[in-house]
Amino acid sequence: MKTALKIIGIVFGVIVLLVVVAAIVFYFITGNFITRTFDVAVEPVDIPAGDEVLAHGQHLATIWGCTDCHGENLAGQPLIEDPAMGYLYASNLTSGKGGVGSTFTPTDWVRAIRHGVRPNGQSLIVMPSLDFYYMSDRDLGALLAYIKSVPPVDHEMPARSFGPIGRMLLYTEAIPLQAVKVNHTAPRPEPDPGVTVEYGSYLASTCRGCHGPKLNGLGGDADPNGPPPPNLTPSGELGEWSEQDFINTLRTGKTPEGDELDPLYMPWKAVGQMTDDELKAVFMYLQSLPPS
Repeated sequence: MKTALKIIGIVFGVIVLLVVVAAIVFYFITGNFITRTFDVAVEPVDIPAGDEVLAHGQHLATIWGCTDCHGENLAGQPLIEDPAMGYLYASNLTSGKGGVGSTFTPTDWVRAIRHGVRPNGQSLIVMPSLDFYYMSDRDLGALLAYIKSVPPVDHEMPARSFGPIGRMLLYTEAIPLQAVKVNHTAPRPEPDPGVTVEYGSYLASTCRGCHGPKLNGLGGDADPNGPPPPNLTPSGELGEWSEQDFINTLRTGKTPEGDELDPLYMPWKAVGQMTDDELKAVFMYLQSLPPS
């Protein structure tokens, strides 16, 4: 009996040891994968000055979702706090204590926003650089001018960390690193503002992250725990909407059918801050898409 118990104890100890070694190897491999560095060519943008520029930059910070993630004062906030997934935080963008605004150079800003790469070369995780890559030089310059003008806020954010599920999702690229998702050499259209299909396509860049590259509700990065993103092409329910229905929905959060948009999954309060002409351009573009 004692011999059997001893053998069982040895076997159990070996199993525990193997699990511990496997865990160490897993954390080492996934850690190296997640923290590898990327060298991307960064094209600088002019950062203009003036009240009109700052007003436009503030408008962009709202409709492109900067304030949704980083907070109304851009001082940062938690995004994910889960032991299994990890702990991720939207950075404090101001020049206050703990803010990147006190250390970022103009090149650092462009690298992070457009390319999803931190100053140390590591990839950002949640920052939607795949959308922001296509922001025009004019708009990016105005956005940076506004961010740099925001009053400093002292708010130190904890360092990011990753739990076992988060590490596995990143390692298997079920959740791709931002630096991997972005095509760093893709051409960047710079359409003139106006009620046009071209300008609507440009503004709809922020929609593709959730609704997918074809805006048909497939292939995006929407929260899997939330409702599936609707098809925005004419074969979806928007095909039955009028231009005014579209504008009213994004202004009020209520569809013509009487459904309430959940702001947790559809940031209608931010998108609804677009001007009438901007919303008309987006609707015109969505109506021009092939049914899918």
